[in-house]
Amino acid sequence: MCERPLIGVAVIVIKDHRVLLGKRKNAHGADTWAFPGGHLESNESITDCAVREVFEETGLKIKNLRFGPYTNDIFTTENKHYVTLFVIADHDTGEPEVKEPHKCKKWQWSQWPPRRQPLFLPIRNLLKQNFSLPA
Repeated sequence: MCERPLIGVAVIVIKDHRVLLGKRKNAHGADTWAFPGGHLESNESITDCAVREVFEETGLKIKNLRFGPYTNDIFTTENKHYVTLFVIADHDTGEPEVKEPHKCKKWQWSQWPPRRQPLFLPIRNLLKQNFSLPA
């Protein structure tokens, strides 16, 4: 396992009371449903990371960013440890596109809590916290 946990930023993009989920591939959590997001880069703010990752992965623009909960995610099989910081954002413009086909199979809008299975570990841990979307 890595010496220290890595920091991941997951973005809960909301449109019409639904959230955006992507089917992961070629990485830890392959074939699970996850929010757009990625690693926090050195000297990058959490909100800048959220905006960058959503645009890089989906082509969407987001607005009204606010900080959400965090999860402590230990991927035992992959020998990885992350602290995932959730950012909640509203959809601004665009339709989701697979911009990184080597990392994601497809994007879909989903109800919350999602019925799609299997879910990426940070989302499973988020559900254990009884997280609900803001009104």
